[in-house]
Amino acid sequence: MKRWGLLALFLLLTLGGGWIMGSLTDTSGWYQEIAKPSFTPPNWVFPVAWTTLYVLIAIAGWRVHLAGLARARALWWLQLVLNFAWTPLFFALHWTGVSLLVVAAMLVIILSFIAESWRGERLAAGCFVPYACWVAYAGVLNASIWWMN
Repeated sequence: MKRWGLLALFLLLTLGGGWIMGSLTDTSGWYQEIAKPSFTPPNWVFPVAWTTLYVLIAIAGWRVHLAGLARARALWWLQLVLNFAWTPLFFALHWTGVSLLVVAAMLVIILSFIAESWRGERLAAGCFVPYACWVAYAGVLNASIWWMN
């Protein structure tokens, strides 16, 4: 039971943190008015994608924690801090350049997590593959918005 309780805590942390960051996101003012590239998805896609990704992120964190993979665990926490920092930097402060640096760092950390956890916890590494793809896409989107505005 302790094992499943720990999973519940990881889910609460990632989904709860994501929900808090999402609730602070105002897409009606500044974001609606700025120039965006043609490949910008509709707003409804973001909560669907992030909910799915946060579940995968939680499972990955839980698995590397149980496996005792200290370096992968440290990378997991670092990506989460960067993940939660991006939203207020981009949406609240409108720092598109700084948020681009954060998303680039996040992608490096995510890829490092995949490489590090692959040796001892392949399921955790696999959970981060869609996350890496989405963050790479988000980085291109962020870069385009920075360039266009």
